[in-house]
Amino acid sequence: MPTYTQIGSAVSVGVLGAATIDFTAIPATFTDLVLKVSARVGGTNTAYKVNFNGLTTNLNSRLLYGTGSAAASGTEASKVDDYAGVTIATYTANTFSNSEIYIPNYAGSNNKSLSIDGVTENNATASLANFTSGLWSASAAITQITLTPESGSFVQYTTAYLYGVSNA
Repeated sequence: MPTYTQIGSAVSVGVLGAATIDFTAIPATFTDLVLKVSARVGGTNTAYKVNFNGLTTNLNSRLLYGTGSAAASGTEASKVDDYAGVTIATYTANTFSNSEIYIPNYAGSNNKSLSIDGVTENNATASLANFTSGLWSASAAITQITLTPESGSFVQYTTAYLYGVSNA
């Protein structure tokens, strides 16, 4: 049975907001990583980027999402986006998105895969669910994870928790 251990401090965005959320100095002592995010931004784009070790290259993803009335898919090159990962300012007040990012074998010397599932709610018009698979083509161990909204900043009460997963 896998064991989850919280790595470092949980990030909780304060009243001034945050342009990014960073987890640094990630130890290579676990099998996998799990990042759990509850987010809202003051911008107009419902996506945030997930980057590793400060790099924005060699990232690709496939995504599938549904709005309740339609479904679509797409490919993103040179970044990994959680397409529905964040609720925006014009959506229902005090509502946050939820996402989970799973990164197996993050410390290995092979390319790093990840999976993202997320939901965003806007009671006035629609809700959005998404599933993303990504690949970071790099042999380096992941020691830093940065989340950056495509527009605006993360607002107060956005939270992110990083866990190391050990196989027992």
